[in-house]
Amino acid sequence: MAQYFFHLSDGHEVIIDAEGQDIADPAMIGSHALKEARPMISQDALGGRINLNQYIEVRDGAGKLVHQLSFHDAVTISP
Repeated sequence: MAQYFFHLSDGHEVIIDAEGQDIADPAMIGSHALKEARPMISQDALGGRINLNQYIEVRDGAGKLVHQLSFHDAVTISP
């Protein structure tokens, strides 16, 4: 099982995930990122403003970028 870190960024500032998550199957990293992003987006919606310019960078224990998920790609916006 490997440890991955899910950092939140808006392109200027980064909130570091210091704890990380143990994930056995690297193919599941994308779904884990999605499960992280959607609750954050819903909290923003409760406050009346959603920033879709944010994204989650997933890095392995060595700091290598292994996945990136834009909040824009985490939801479907319908008029």
